[in-house]
Amino acid sequence: MTTLTFPLALPFGCSSVLPTWPKPMLWLRQRMELRVDVELRPEELNSDLNDLYKRLNTPGSPLYGIAVIGSPGPGLVFRYREADGEHYLYVEDVVRGQLAGYTVFNRLIEVGRRADPHLRAPHSKYAPDYQGRGIATAVYEWGLSQGMCLISGARQSTGAHGLWRALARKHELHHVHVEKKTLRHLARKPEAEVDGDLYTRMLLLGKGWTLPHLMQATGMRAQQA
Repeated sequence: MTTLTFPLALPFGCSSVLPTWPKPMLWLRQRMELRVDVELRPEELNSDLNDLYKRLNTPGSPLYGIAVIGSPGPGLVFRYREADGEHYLYVEDVVRGQLAGYTVFNRLIEVGRRADPHLRAPHSKYAPDYQGRGIATAVYEWGLSQGMCLISGARQSTGAHGLWRALARKHELHHVHVEKKTLRHLARKPEAEVDGDLYTRMLLLGKGWTLPHLMQATGMRAQQA
């Protein structure tokens, strides 16, 4: 099997020295949080996955015959497609003949045109039998290895939130404020990461990126005093 790679849109000739951040603004001294409140009912999830599996294996469907690019483990394969700048990774259980789940690396309209080429927001659905087996971790690691910088959505499930925290042990994690097409780096870690500010997001740097490079590429602002 071949491994799919994407070209990295960097570097930009900016300094490798991190900027000196001024003191947080007053509004940043308030409690900053990330929402953890997205859960799917098992019947809805299974229905969605069953429908996708049929489409993956139905001649004439746009999903039929899409590329196999690797495997996260025995009996499982990655199937990949790209559409309008969004990357879809389906995890198929070829032994049991079903879809374990999938992740979409979405574009975000909130970040504006300059940041759009460099940031993707992963959203995943995995059947209960396949959760907790490291599959989603392997998928996100794949995206990061391709040079994608990943930004969390406004809301996360408890499992997704835990996955991001685990990935932060290996990949550089930052927090950003996203509002009115503008990214602002938050030098201070949010006090709590549950049920709160919809504008505060987590950001994982993909392979080949540094924070200064990403700030220059996306027009991300430093925190103001």
